[in-house]
Amino acid sequence: MARTLIDGSFLEGGGQILRNSVSLSALLNKPVSIHKIRNNRNPPGLKNQHRTGKLRLFTWIELAAKIANARLTGAQTKSQEIDFTPGRISLPGQFHADSVTAGSITLLLQVALPLLLFSPTPVEASNLTLLGGTNASLAPQVDYTQQVFLPFIKKHCGVGETSLHIAKRGYFPKGGGKVTLSVVPLSGDQKLRSFSLMERGKVLRVGGIAHYAGLPNVVGTGMVNGAKERLAMAGFVQGDNSRDSGATSQQLLEHRDVPVLITSRREPRELTTGAGSGIVLWAELEGGGVIGGSAVGTKGLDPEKVGEQAVDELIKGLNEGGCVDEWMQDQIIIFMALADGKSEVRCGTSLSLHTQTAIWLAQELTDAKFEVEEEPSGTVVIRCQGIGYTAPPADSTDTDTNLRT
Repeated sequence: MARTLIDGSFLEGGGQILRNSVSLSALLNKPVSIHKIRNNRNPPGLKNQHRTGKLRLFTWIELAAKIANARLTGAQTKSQEIDFTPGRISLPGQFHADSVTAGSITLLLQVALPLLLFSPTPVEASNLTLLGGTNASLAPQVDYTQQVFLPFIKKHCGVGETSLHIAKRGYFPKGGGKVTLSVVPLSGDQKLRSFSLMERGKVLRVGGIAHYAGLPNVVGTGMVNGAKERLAMAGFVQGDNSRDSGATSQQLLEHRDVPVLITSRREPRELTTGAGSGIVLWAELEGGGVIGGSAVGTKGLDPEKVGEQAVDELIKGLNEGGCVDEWMQDQIIIFMALADGKSEVRCGTSLSLHTQTAIWLAQELTDAKFEVEEEPSGTVVIRCQGIGYTAPPADSTDTDTNLRT
């Protein structure tokens, strides 16, 4: 079978190309060669979080190779070119991966989850154990994946039963977190559903979690109080408590009496590595969408400011008028490409480079057809005719019906 050449420097030019390339390659049994890996980064090439030499511990590419029984060449630190030749995905399985550092567990999840979603016959759940960082600033926090992303793809894409458990938090720079994921795949001719998310509607409720470990209780209460005060300034107040909120009449009209529930959780010392904190918020929308906002605590930053930063990100997402936030945008592209039928989603006022990269890759490796339309209001709509992917029969070695011709 011909090998597809992927330019690792295109658009986002980073780890997104690695993650989506090997996931689609493994599902479609389509060999890929990725060159110019992280060519726009300093230094270029694979980093330890992309590839680790620890025996029996697989990160990013090697995790996908393990699940897909793939042949992998060139996966060495500082390497700028790899060949990934997938074998057969055999489920159920027990898989493990360790970023070694505080590398993001949620990015490992992005690689592995699509590979665990499909089986030719009904099987029990596969289990994935991931070690590394659970809450970082340059990737979705694990609470976002648990509370926002997984519920979204279950509701809109028809993903089967999934369960994510945060066994141990790992904060930067030590990492050491542990997350387990259980996935029951779709089987036989079951396919991911296409969906339409075009109308945002009102905000139905705002939820959130402020987590911290190895720090005093005032850190948790400070993040919650900072978030609630900033939300009040945007009109999220109850009853007549709007007099001193600073919210405009329009904000009060849209957000008054919307339920707000933000919990504070201090993690037991034995269930964390090092000290750290963060907060994740989400606004559930009447039309079925969801907008998130998050922030991570850093040394010298008041907890109240951390809560305010998370709300600022949430309000920015709401003000842009889309049905999903920036973190969700790029993660759902692969699901839209694999789904059966035409999906459409209204995003905010721009598409991130990660999203543009995910669309480009999906069209390079599958027959999915994407359209991106900028509306007069400034919002951007993504439409996709998916390929209706199903796992190949157990006795089949050819998946050409799912491949791009």
